Parts: sequence; C-alpha cells; structure tokens
Amino acid sequence: MARLTRLLALVRSAGPEDRNQARVLDAALLAFLDFGIKRTSMVEVARRCGLSLATLYRRFASKTDLIQAVALRQARQFIDEADATLQRQVDHDASAEDQIVELFVAFLNGLRGNKLLDRLLETEPEIVLPYLTVKGAPVIELGRDYLAEFITRLQGEGKLPDYDPEPLAEMVARTAVSLALTPQTVIPLGDDVAARKFARDHVVVSFRVS
Repeated sequence: MARLTRLLALVRSAGPEDRNQARVLDAALLAFLDFGIKRTSMVEVARRCGLSLATLYRRFASKTDLIQAVALRQARQFIDEADATLQRQVDHDASAEDQIVELFVAFLNGLRGNKLLDRLLETEPEIVLPYLTVKGAPVIELGRDYLAEFITRLQGEGKLPDYDPEPLAEMVARTAVSLALTPQTVIPLGDDVAARKFARDHVVVSFRVS
C-alpha cells in the first residue's frame, strides 16, 4: 500500500494553511464561485484578499498554481469531513456495518455539498470534466486509497474477512465519481435516513460483512 497511498498522504499533510494562505484560498474560492475559473483573474483574487498583485504572485507563481492549491484544499476538506463524520457518528467499537453505512452517507453528503464542483459542472464542464474522466486517475486513486485504508483497518480489527481491499475500494470510488457527474439517480442523495437504509440494503454486502 505504500506506493498507492502517496496522494492520500499528500492531501492529509497539506494543511491547515497559515492565516495568510487561507485568506488567499478563501478569496480564490469565492471568486471561482462568482465568476468561474476562466473569468477569475489574479487581479480579482488579489483585490478580494487585500494583497498587492506582486505579493500574490510571490505566493502563487501562476493562476494554475492557485487553482491546484484550491483543489488540494477541497480534497483535504472532503477527507477531513469524512473522518470527522465517522468519529462523530460511530466509534471504532461500532460494527463494520455501522461504520460502512456512515462512511457512505458522508461520501454522498460531501459530493452533494461541494459548491465549487456543482458550479463548474454547470457552467464550465470543459474545465472539470477531464479531471473526473480521462484525466481522473488522481481522483480515483485518492478515493480508492482512502477506502482501502478504511477496509484494512476494519480487517485488522477482525470486523471484515481478509481480502485484497483495493478492487472493492476502487469500485466504490468510481461509483462516487459517477454520482458526482450524474446526480440524477434513484439512490437517495438528499435524505440521510433513506441513504442509510440504501447502504444497509445494497452497499454493506459488497464489503463481505458476515
């Protein structure tokens, strides 16, 4: 797993940012939400965060670097929120079934609540779609490694049988990306109670819970 978890380790070690960097990333995110990525200039980001353009360029050498920093923070927040949901809803003494259900709901809510992703898919799909499809390997890798880590922990606790976690983890990760791209579905994305029932009926079995 060492080779496969490099991206997950990078995301987890990416923050939190210092106050100055956070101010820039907050300003960039709000500008992206207001104008989209293509129409957002470095001048606009500098204006919003109260920095000179020269200072902004000293921190981020290009707009591409700034976009990547925002994307990395979005990924870290998604992972952090999934971790926090598990800790809030269940403890590690909980059954594998309960933990799988809560993680599934956390993933659905994380996808449904990502305003930047929704904005880009609606108004600038040509920018985001390649990174969720033909160039989507890093996104799949991140989701797969997070889920494989989760399965491996449950196996170590004796709550799941011994099997290679990566194929299942990748299947679930690819399903999550599909839901992000095509949210029109019979899966109850907007109802946590219904989503938990769906997970118990249809998702838990994939993890080979005895």
